[in-house]
Formats: sequence, C-alpha cells, structure tokens
Amino acid sequence: APGPAMAASPGALHRAGNEEFRRGQYGPAAALYTRALELLEAAGEAAAEERSALLANRAACHLKDGACRLCVADCSGALELVPFGMKPLLRRAAAYEALERYGLAYVDYKTVLQVDCTVQAAHDGVNRMTKALLEKDGVNWRQKLPPIPTVPVSAQTRWSVPSAGAPGANAPPATALRGEPGETTAAGTERARTLKEEGNELVKKGNHKKAVEKYSESLQLNQECATYTNRALCYLTLKQYKEAVQDCTEALRLDPKNVKALYRRAQAFKELKDYKSSIADVKSLLKTEPKNTAALRLLQELNRA
Repeated sequence: APGPAMAASPGALHRAGNEEFRRGQYGPAAALYTRALELLEAAGEAAAEERSALLANRAACHLKDGACRLCVADCSGALELVPFGMKPLLRRAAAYEALERYGLAYVDYKTVLQVDCTVQAAHDGVNRMTKALLEKDGVNWRQKLPPIPTVPVSAQTRWSVPSAGAPGANAPPATALRGEPGETTAAGTERARTLKEEGNELVKKGNHKKAVEKYSESLQLNQECATYTNRALCYLTLKQYKEAVQDCTEALRLDPKNVKALYRRAQAFKELKDYKSSIADVKSLLKTEPKNTAALRLLQELNRA
C-alpha cells in the first residue's frame, strides 16, 4: 500500500525538493517538483505562481544535470504562468548559452536587466553573448537577433524600500538572486507574513522604531498593502510625515481605494501643512465610506485649519 508520503501536499513536496536540491540530489529533487506539479494541475489558475516556481526549480535541476532542452521547456512554461520571472529567465538564458543559441540567450539576459538592472549575472551574460555573437555573425549580429520583449513597469523590480535612516537607499536585498531555488515565492511570502506579524506585535508594545525595521524587511520579500499602511502608521507616530506619505502612496498603488492609506496620508499631509492634498484624500475616502467618523472629524479640523 502506498505510504503516507503519497498524500503529501504540494507545499511539502516543494520544500522536500528544495532540500534534495541543496544536497545536490538533482534527480530526486526534480521528481518531487514533478509530483507537486501534478497535484497542482487540478488547481489551474489559482496555483499559477506556485506552479511557475516549481517549474523554475525543476528547470534548475535539468540545468545542473545538463538537460538543457528540458530546462528551456520548463522555464518557458514558468514564464507563461508568471511573465518576466527572473529565475526562469536566467536559467533559460544559461541553457540557451550551453546549447550555443547565443541570440536567444542574449534576449533573455537583456530582459532580466529590464526587470532589475542590478543583476550582475545578467550583465556578465550580455557581455559573453555579445562577444560570441560578434564572432559568429560579424558586426551586423544585432540584425539577426529575435525581438527583445518590452517589460511592463508593473513587472520591474522596484527596490524602493526607504529605511528610516537612508531615504532612497535603493540597494536590492542580498537574497534577491542566488542561483538556486532557495526562497521560492511561497516561502518568501510566508517569511514576509511572519515579519509583518512581528512588526504588529512591536506596534502593540509601542516600539514603533523596531516595528518599522520588521515591516521594511517584510516589504522586501512581499509588497503588501497592509504592510505599507502599518509602516505608515509607525512613521506618523515617529513624526516622519514624508515617509508616511510615501508608504500610503505605495499602498494606494496596490489598492486605489484603501481607506487606511487615504486616512493616514491625509493625516500626514495635514502635519506637513499641505491642507489641499489632505482634504482631497479625506474626500476620496468619504466616497467609499461616507459615514467614517474619523474622516469626518479630520475634515472638520482641516476646514478650520
């Protein structure tokens, strides 16, 4: 009879696959990713991100085992589910390079740089491919290239996590790209949630400075509306009104009618004496929640200001 292992969840299989991969067991890791994918097939659209991550991880196994065509197929599958993922683009580029399909590799490396211009592996890849293509096709090598896709702004990685001490510190987190499956989207999201909850606990204790640090770490892994509005609340308490405005604006980019973001941005604008912007935010909020007493009270104060 099949043992309890047969009933494992896709998440558990995914984690087990990552474990095998870390131990250098690429065949067994690929088999675990395949089982997780089979279980997720039924979930269809709902599991697109998880399936994309599994395909990208299985592609990494194929790449390690030298099965470059299988790697390309899995990466292409992953990118169909979640366009412009950096890991599948980089792995497919490496596979194309090994297959001596330098033009295709060049396009993938270039696409990665559109998503995030700080990825050194992609810069190096572009340089290698340029050399190889120049040797292969001569000075007009660019004319033979397949088209390079335009990456929409929504898919471009923005490392705009202003830390309290250094506004505009746009350094990407060091963990963003290490050539292994490592932090899959699911694991990253889970970690982000834990950090957010730690931040919430610190707010309850009145430690807003420490809470800001937790929220900032969380946002590097997962840009979530509630995390931005929570950090904005801390910034308001710490009288860092410009940062509070910034966070609310980010939250509203993710959820244009978010009541907390509108209310907290209005409060920050009021403290910055930008009464016009503050009133505009309160009025937007009241369109969604006409009876919001806090907002009505703020509007009265603003009309007196």
